[in-house]
Order: sequence, then C-alpha cells, then structure tokens
Amino acid sequence: MKCLSLLLFAVVLSACMRMEARDATVTERPRILVSTDIGGTDPDDNQSMIHLLMYANEFDIEGLVSSPSFGEGSKEEIFRMISLYEQDRPSLVKGLRNSFGDSHGTYPSPEYLTSIVKQGHKGSAPLCGYDGSTEGSEWIVKCARRADQRPLWILVWGALEDVAQALHDAPDISEKIRIYWIGGPNKKWGCNAYNYIVENFPSLWFIENNATYRGFIGSTSDTSIYQKGFWPTFMEHAGVMGNDFVNYYGGIVKMGDTPSLLYLMKGDPERPSSDHWGGRFEVMNYTPRYIITGPLSASDTVPCYSLLEWRLNGPQIELAPDSVCFSLTIDRQNWPGYYAGDGIYVVRYAPKAPATLDYTVNSNIVGFPIHEGTFTVGKKWPAIGDYSPGNPNIVANHIPLGKVDEDGRYMSTWFTDIQDYSSAWQGSSTISGCRNDIMKDWSLRFQWLK
Repeated sequence: MKCLSLLLFAVVLSACMRMEARDATVTERPRILVSTDIGGTDPDDNQSMIHLLMYANEFDIEGLVSSPSFGEGSKEEIFRMISLYEQDRPSLVKGLRNSFGDSHGTYPSPEYLTSIVKQGHKGSAPLCGYDGSTEGSEWIVKCARRADQRPLWILVWGALEDVAQALHDAPDISEKIRIYWIGGPNKKWGCNAYNYIVENFPSLWFIENNATYRGFIGSTSDTSIYQKGFWPTFMEHAGVMGNDFVNYYGGIVKMGDTPSLLYLMKGDPERPSSDHWGGRFEVMNYTPRYIITGPLSASDTVPCYSLLEWRLNGPQIELAPDSVCFSLTIDRQNWPGYYAGDGIYVVRYAPKAPATLDYTVNSNIVGFPIHEGTFTVGKKWPAIGDYSPGNPNIVANHIPLGKVDEDGRYMSTWFTDIQDYSSAWQGSSTISGCRNDIMKDWSLRFQWLK
C-alpha cells in the first residue's frame, strides 16, 4: 500500500509539473475574443469550445462571437455550451483549487460568459469585404479600445467577416489586436473579407494558419488513448461536458480550431517563429493573388490557399455594384459572383488542398461570356517563385504584406505556415510532435470532473 501511495504521488507530481511547464512562458493571462462558426456544418467548433471552457481560468475571455459564414450557426449554440459548463463549473473550481491553490485564478461565472456572447455576421461578405455592423463586430471594437496594455487576441475559428467589419468601422483598433486565424478551408468561405483585410490592413499582427492546425487532427485509424481511445478513457462519465463530447464525431478528437488556444498556452506568443503548442510560423511578405480573365487548363498551376479572382468582361447592365448576378461552380460547390460595374464581373475563390479542379461560370444575363476551364492547385504555400503562369488569361497580382518603418526598413508582422513538408500538410509537424503532451494535460482536467 505504501508503494502504491508513493506511485500515485509521483504521477500527480509529474502531472502538476507538466501543467506548470505549460505556463512557464506565459507571464500574464492573455486577453482573448473568439469568433466562431459553431453550430454550422462542422461540429469541431463544439469540441474546441469544450476545450476552451475547461481552460477558461487561463485566459481573460472578453468575447464569444457567433460568425457563421455558412450553415445555421448562431449565438444560441454558444449559450447551450455555456449551460453545459455551468453544470461542471463547481467540480472544475474545486479541482483547480486542489491542484494549484489560488495561483491559476478561477473559472469565470456562467453569467459573465453569457454576457459576452454576441451575434456576428451570418453568411459571406459581398465583394467589397464588409456588409454593415453587427453586434459581434461592434463588440470587437469595444473590447479592442479598452484601456489595457495587453493586446486583444482575436482567435478566429471560421471566416473573417466580423473582423473585417470591425476594422472597416474602427481602423484605429489595428494597432491593438493580434489575430490568430484558422484559415485553410475557412478562407474559401470568406475570400472577400480576407481580400479586404490584406489590401487595407497589410501591417496587422496576424497569424494565418492554413495547414499547421492539421497537426492536431489525429488519424481516425489511431486507436490510442490520445485519439480514438480518448473519450472512453478520460471523458466518459467525466461531467456533463465530457459526456456531451461524444455527440461530435462520435467522440473522436478533431478540434481543428484548438491550436489558436494552444498557441497562447505554451510558448512566447510574441515570437511566432519559436516553438508553441499551437505551431511555429514564419514571416509572410505577400499573399498570392491571381487575376483570371479567360479559360484555364490543367497546366495552369496556383499555390494552395492562394486567392483566385475571376475578373470577366461582359455586357454593361443597369445593376448596382456588389450585386450577385452569376455563379462559379467548382469542387461541387457554387460561389456567388458580383457585378463590379462598367461591364466587369468578379468572383473569388481560395483552394483548400492540392488538386486538379474543373470550374464553370454561369449566368442568365444575355450576352454573358461562356466560361469554363481547369486548373491545378500546387502543394506549396505561398511559394510565388514556384508558380509562374504562362497563360495570358491568368496574371499574378500578389498583395504585399507589411510596411516600411521609420528607418526605411521593410518589416512584416504577418505570419504563416513554415516551409516544411515532412508530413502530409505544410507545417503540421510543428504541432503533431507535442500533441500527446497536450492531450495528457487535458486529461488531468477531466479527472476533476469524475
């Protein structure tokens, strides 16, 4: 019995040391605001929300904004998740106090969390990139303008519509915010908002995570206790949130948005090029954009995650600019095209993965040009030098990021996935290597709920 007690003490001591190490590089609680499309078509936001709520003592959470660019997401889904947290909070408070005393703060009240939930933009922004203020965008502005020396970290788990709107309405907040965006597939759902931000705020402090986050998404064939076995081993019967987790992907951990939290939990957040639980990133000096004016073929290659803009000439009609009047069909999905005025028609798209894609442009407008083609999406991002279009129908029109400082030096505070292809997804190895440590740390909190 004495040996067993010593063994248990050693396990608890080791666990506490791991959790303390997680906080060693974080000197103060970060201010965060989460913009999420929770309740839409991908339930991994629900998984990430449970993770956030279980670590809510580690952050000063200032906003939870519902920003669904597609699907049926709304702030009501955030309220529902808070109601689950409310039932588990007493156990979390007790577990936190028993493990750390008062050194790690406490869990915010459900009433407080409910008060900072706001409804943001529903659907994608039009061609201009913004579409009128929302409760969510106004809350972003209010939080960013608070008198606090700490920056406001905006963690975006979907498209950028409310961030773009806030910047449009209050450009002064650009110096007070840090953005960590889970891009990739989310970029294609919000191309216009993304285009607006990079064109008008190229000197933002911005992490554009297009592929690195995939290092946290384990394989569905992995039956270990830190992937498929995590729910039955640690979550089942571990409070209301633990039991709820099985409703998303059958309890298999995806949580593609969680790296935005992990980045702030271990590692120096002001140094993206150093190691973090949420990935390591390199400076990005431009974002690739290609203007397409005519048919493409499979020999025309663009980088993955680049911004494609079909800009077609057609009949001049009496129609207000930014009106939807045609569509782009690509990868089994339809995307709205807009009238830009003077007989110019524009639609944007961002490919989410390497592939060869067929596309068709359709419109009922009399005299609209018939347009279809094929193009290839390359693996590397942003890698401008590797993709030099020879087809006159596609023109590189890359958007520079950064600014010239007072001494005339060019500098950029925009960061993205490192040029590492040792795994299937660019930069993902910078997270996958520490995934088990992250999951071990989380499993301890579920013990508080059992």
